[in-house]
Amino acid sequence: MAVFKIYFDENYNLVIQTSLWLVGVLIILFLIYFFWLKHKLRYDLVKVDIKLGNVGTAEFRPNKSDLQIAHKIWTELVTRKAAIPIDKDHDVIEEIYNSWYTMFQKVREFISDIPADLIRNNKSTKEIVRIATQTLNDGLRPHLTRWQARFRTWSDAKKDKLMEMTPQELQKEYPEYKDLIEDLMKVNAQLIQYSQELKKIVDKK
Repeated sequence: MAVFKIYFDENYNLVIQTSLWLVGVLIILFLIYFFWLKHKLRYDLVKVDIKLGNVGTAEFRPNKSDLQIAHKIWTELVTRKAAIPIDKDHDVIEEIYNSWYTMFQKVREFISDIPADLIRNNKSTKEIVRIATQTLNDGLRPHLTRWQARFRTWSDAKKDKLMEMTPQELQKEYPEYKDLIEDLMKVNAQLIQYSQELKKIVDKK
């Protein structure tokens, strides 16, 4: 029997005949291609250790979608006053809070835009989402909840003093400035470390 044959029979019906051997070979080739493609779209194992939000260590093998998610979050961190070291003598606290709030909103949007089936079917994507959510809720949110509204309320009440001093000078008069700036610098250091760990994922081959 021929390996592959195509012809019209006496009733002009198109007939296709093929050997079971050919079918078997094609199935094997398809499986080889499928597993090769699956491997190609995945990257080497990556291990991260994130202090922000007490995430701790995590180990997973990211896929292409995870890479894009990590890159988006990393970009938000390093282009805002989040993963850039704070200069407590020159930076304005209100501007830092504005930047952090915008970053919080953007990262939350990134998470919500991830298709549910991608999270459900990929352990690595689920881990990326867990890390992003925990760093927001347990890392950034506690500081903002404790300090942001209180500081802004105090600052708004003191706006008239800006005729006599700079915002940097004024913010140092905040009654709890020492505790606020200490916590602010701590979170900033953790955000910087978080961005460095995300870079490991982004740069993974």
